[in-house]
Amino acid sequence: MLDIKRIRREPEVVKAGALKKRIAVDIDRILELDESSRSRQVRLDELRNIQKQAGKLIAKATPDERARLLEEQKTVKVELKALEDLESVCREELDRLLLTVPNVPADEVPEGVDDSDNVELRTWGTPTTFDFEPKDHIAVAEAQGWIDIESAGRISGSRNYILFGDLSLLEGAVMRFALDHMVAKGFVPVSVPTLVRNETMVGTGYFPGGEDQAYRCDERDDLCLVGTAEVPVTALHAGEILDLAALPKRYVAMSSCYRREAGTYGRDTRGLYRVHQFLKVEQVVVDVADEAGSIAHHQSILANAEEVLQALDLPYRVVNVCGGDLGQPQIQKFDIETWMPSREGYGETHSASRFHDFQARRLNMRYRDADGKVQHCYTLNNTVAASTRMLIALLENHQQADGRVHVPAPLRPYLGGREFLGRSLD
Repeated sequence: MLDIKRIRREPEVVKAGALKKRIAVDIDRILELDESSRSRQVRLDELRNIQKQAGKLIAKATPDERARLLEEQKTVKVELKALEDLESVCREELDRLLLTVPNVPADEVPEGVDDSDNVELRTWGTPTTFDFEPKDHIAVAEAQGWIDIESAGRISGSRNYILFGDLSLLEGAVMRFALDHMVAKGFVPVSVPTLVRNETMVGTGYFPGGEDQAYRCDERDDLCLVGTAEVPVTALHAGEILDLAALPKRYVAMSSCYRREAGTYGRDTRGLYRVHQFLKVEQVVVDVADEAGSIAHHQSILANAEEVLQALDLPYRVVNVCGGDLGQPQIQKFDIETWMPSREGYGETHSASRFHDFQARRLNMRYRDADGKVQHCYTLNNTVAASTRMLIALLENHQQADGRVHVPAPLRPYLGGREFLGRSLD
């Protein structure tokens, strides 16, 4: 969340940031509640001090004075209780509204309403062309007996899938290559829970606002299935004060991810683009509160993902996400969109985000700086590889005329050295 001091100091900047993100928030009401709370706190402190001093006075008072002081304390107690009740109601509303305030986007974030307004920064590679009629990823996989959408639908409903044989192995190869790539760069691999408490979803900025996208177990367990390992990994140090020498923290995690895909009815219904469950390798950075350092980390984690795509010979482009397509927590986000021939265009495969201290304030994740002052950390994250969308890109870009799929060199060690997957269908 934003520091209330910043909201007091720069209310118009915060309002403009919310407007740029197309997020409705009542900053004036927040400031009104904050002012009344601070004024009330002064009187509460006075009354509590009166109570504290009264105890000493009563102990030394004569019987007549004691009776008078006790009567005065009754009046103080009544006023104190009334103010405490009022403050509790005020604080509850203020805390709730503060959770709705979006992070202020960087000046470099372009104006725009949705993803159609995102700004292309660069491309890599040339969109794949074929000297035969290419198939989409489902047709490629079905021809080889690698996928079963119908059985998955009977078992789990729509937007689910079952992978067989070489496609299941290819999924594992991509995930392991992505993980190994990050470990080689010094990131610490972690295995984390995919069921987290609601407070962890709030702490990382997914709630309130993202409840419709999450699978929730509220009635019995107060738990949610995560849509990304970012959630448990970022929350690893919640409530801690980290040593300066221990920063930055660089983590990479591979996990199952679950998304309801609410609001996408009728969109991308064929294939693996929008599914409820998939695997993802995620990178997370936690560091000191430094703007230049955060920007450098942002470029670095973006480059990590680009290196994976380049190694797999998958054409892509990088876009600067516009305000209207930016989530509540982000300062700035870069998406990588990989070429998918069946879409005749690029499809989003990676999102690299920086948050400043937005998540760390919610998680109470801090460090002690060189002067001994306690500061909130800055956080960042980015996808390294998401299984289903990477499989789309690999199957469609590396399909062969005879129905086989070419295996990029970095994946071959995970697939027994094979250069091609599948059998020739000619």
